[in-house]
Parts: sequence; structure tokens; C-alpha cells
Amino acid sequence: MPQPIPYLSFDGNCADAMRFYERVFDGDMKTIMSFGESPMAAQSPREAHHRIMHAFLAFKDGGSLYAGDCPLSMPYDGKKQTMMTLSYPTIGEATKIFNALADGGQITMPLAPSFWAKTFGMVTDRFGVSWAVNGEEIPA
Repeated sequence: MPQPIPYLSFDGNCADAMRFYERVFDGDMKTIMSFGESPMAAQSPREAHHRIMHAFLAFKDGGSLYAGDCPLSMPYDGKKQTMMTLSYPTIGEATKIFNALADGGQITMPLAPSFWAKTFGMVTDRFGVSWAVNGEEIPA
């Protein structure tokens, strides 16, 4: 089965969010194309040309993250019922990423031991994306 790739939707701040994630996760932005730069530019309203049609962020482990701004013709309804989950082999790595995601965001559950990991926490970043971060999972 292919690995599912998260595709996040934003409301005009996709470029800022993806550049933030590129720094936090030490990723490599492969694509960041606005509606105005796309083959759909002529069919896109001028006021949407600055919005991101598609962004692709690659991670060193082979994983990736996709994102885009909602077209103006589609109502943006926020980020609901989805949480990105990250697992790190050490508490230190998990803590570093958790703190970076929390910068300008809101911690919903501070890092603390759990029955499945030596540390676990939840945070909503400054772009409204919810993250669950595990550090040093405990074998079942």
C-alpha cells in the first residue's frame, strides 16, 4: 500500500506555514507554486494569484507533506478533526520539535510520560494545525 501523504489546506497563509515547517523539520521545499504561476493562472481570479495552489515539502527520511491555499471559490472551514502525529526515537528530539511547533501556537497537552511513550504531548501550531508528538515509544 502506498504511504498516505497529508495535504493541509490553508486560507492564504500556506507559504508562511510551509516555510515554517521546512525550518522546523529541516525539510526541503520541492515545490511552492501560486495560482498565478500555475498553468491555471488564466482561469484563476487575479485576487487569488498570490495564493498557493500546491506546495510539496520533502523530509530526509523519505516522507513528505503537501499543502495549498483553498481556492477563493471554496469556503475555508478551518482545520477540524485531523491531527498530525509524529514519533521520535528520543525524548530530546520529540521535545525539540514540540517546542518549535508550540512557538506562537498553543500547547493543548504538555509533554509528559504516557503508557505508550516516555513522553507525549499535543500542540496546535500558529497556523491552526494540531500535532501529537511522541518521544521514545514504549514497546507493547
